[in-house]
Amino acid sequence: MAEAAASISNSKMGALRTPICETLGIDYPIFQAGMGYVARHELAAAVSAAGGLGCIGSGYMTPDVLKEEIAKLRAITDKPFGVNILFGRPSQQDNKHDAHIERMAQVAIDAEVPVIVSGLGSPSEEICEKAHKKGIFVMSVIGAARHAAKAAAGGVDGLIASGQEGGGHVGQIGTAVLIPSIVDATDLPLIAAGGFADGRGLVMALAMGAQGIWMGTRFITTEESYAHENYKQKIVDIDLTGTIVCKGHSGKTCRLIKNDFTDYWESHPEEILPFPRQLKAVGEPASIAGRENGDMANGSCPAGQTAGLIHKVKPAGQLVQDIVAEAHGIIGKLGVMAGQG
Repeated sequence: MAEAAASISNSKMGALRTPICETLGIDYPIFQAGMGYVARHELAAAVSAAGGLGCIGSGYMTPDVLKEEIAKLRAITDKPFGVNILFGRPSQQDNKHDAHIERMAQVAIDAEVPVIVSGLGSPSEEICEKAHKKGIFVMSVIGAARHAAKAAAGGVDGLIASGQEGGGHVGQIGTAVLIPSIVDATDLPLIAAGGFADGRGLVMALAMGAQGIWMGTRFITTEESYAHENYKQKIVDIDLTGTIVCKGHSGKTCRLIKNDFTDYWESHPEEILPFPRQLKAVGEPASIAGRENGDMANGSCPAGQTAGLIHKVKPAGQLVQDIVAEAHGIIGKLGVMAGQG
């Protein structure tokens, strides 16, 4: 009886253990988004220790702080993890911004982190080459099929396709259409993002051809998240309509929790500066206000539409296990239904 149960468990695990799990050395295709201010070493380590891939969000960090965060994570777990860097290029030349991004990338490369994720824009070919020499897997977040070829040509190893339902910087295409379109356009392994919060979403992503899910909003509402408790509770409290896409945070389209901050910028679009000037002048201080200080009226607080599916703050490791268990249950039921048919 025990052998039969083990056989069933291994069969279900095989359905979830996609090729990228083997490549990265993780147990489950559950990826935690590298959210600025929120995703510190505690959260990333908890996700990685539970079998997923945790990710440090380097946004708003200095190179020295990022170096410290990587060291602290490695002191907690020896599991694979990633570092998220915003490689987005300014609409106007900004040498200071470019130099900072180069320094942040070099910290991650020197530390030989397992994975580097480009959370906005794609890394340069030079950065990809340096990373590959250290055995680092490079991933890029994209929002349209046309971005896939450009990212692949630049040397990235995997893609994260983020649909408009997601929190933070988003494109204009819904996830259910975006994922299949990119699967058809590239041979690179693809992770689905935007609208995922549970095991149902994981199974749906795999059915669309993705090799895993990238979740941000759901991981904000975990005990290890660095987000202020007011921010976490606000996500729990709002429904599916509690967010809005606007450019007030950074000058680029970004899904945020609706509040006085988003109301102002929606009614004053003429005042929005180009990226990254809007981010430096407005987004960064507003992020501190909301994400760290808990000002839910005036803070810039990213969240996806999945906020309407989130009803509880829980430990990150438990969340990973809950998603896996739910996905296993769904796959098992589908197998029974197929057998009956």
